[in-house]
Amino acid sequence: MDNFLNRFLDSTSDFLAERPGLLPLLAVVLIFFNFLLQIFPGSGYWLVESNLFLHLGLIVGFLGLLLIRPLE
Repeated sequence: MDNFLNRFLDSTSDFLAERPGLLPLLAVVLIFFNFLLQIFPGSGYWLVESNLFLHLGLIVGFLGLLLIRPLE
């Protein structure tokens, strides 16, 4: 189990180091998706009330901006 976790973290950090703007771009997509859910009525009521994708987008965006330098 420990070996699997080490390999997963190594491969994930290598993947993100090659694509430093991927997490902020994913954050923008999540925030825009939340915006679309707010505009169109009849979409998932719980998702609209909780702003789930907005919060996920902000967390992913902040993590992406914080990880750009260490992964270089």
